[in-house]
Amino acid sequence: MNEANVGYYLDTSALLPYYREEKTSQAIQNFLSSLIIPVGISDLTGLEFASALSRWVRMKELTEAQACLVENAFTEDIRSGLFRRLSITTKHYRQAQKWISSRKTALRALDALHLACCFGVGMEMVTYDEVLETSAAVLGVPCRFVADTGFIKKSKAIPPREIKKARALKKEYLERVKGDKDG
Repeated sequence: MNEANVGYYLDTSALLPYYREEKTSQAIQNFLSSLIIPVGISDLTGLEFASALSRWVRMKELTEAQACLVENAFTEDIRSGLFRRLSITTKHYRQAQKWISSRKTALRALDALHLACCFGVGMEMVTYDEVLETSAAVLGVPCRFVADTGFIKKSKAIPPREIKKARALKKEYLERVKGDKDG
């Protein structure tokens, strides 16, 4: 299957509740079961998934046997076609760096890579990470946010004039606060 045929991309924050009971587990399960085509994930998702399992075992939130079961279920879901693993390329690293260098968002490096991979193949991001959702909106990348209520809402891109207006208000506020401290 061509990577461009995948419509949604799950970052790790949205993927983990599918395998472990959390507030958003039911919403993610319902969302995934409603889709016909596979959902995109990246090699980075696999790495972060392994890291989460390792942390849960170290923190005694899962036993080693439970972690193996979860890991096997994830591997089987990839093999069965539920998830389509996408490669992160140099193009994605450059896009991520460009977004971070713009200093328009609070985007973190690995989240920028997730977003760049998603954007690079024209998918819509699904996340439980508010910073990533906000960053996607600012950058104009389609995104759905999984709320604690279990509702998956489609995020709206923030128009550039609204971003400028917010920055101007913030600058004005910071100057006022600075003036209050100096005076």
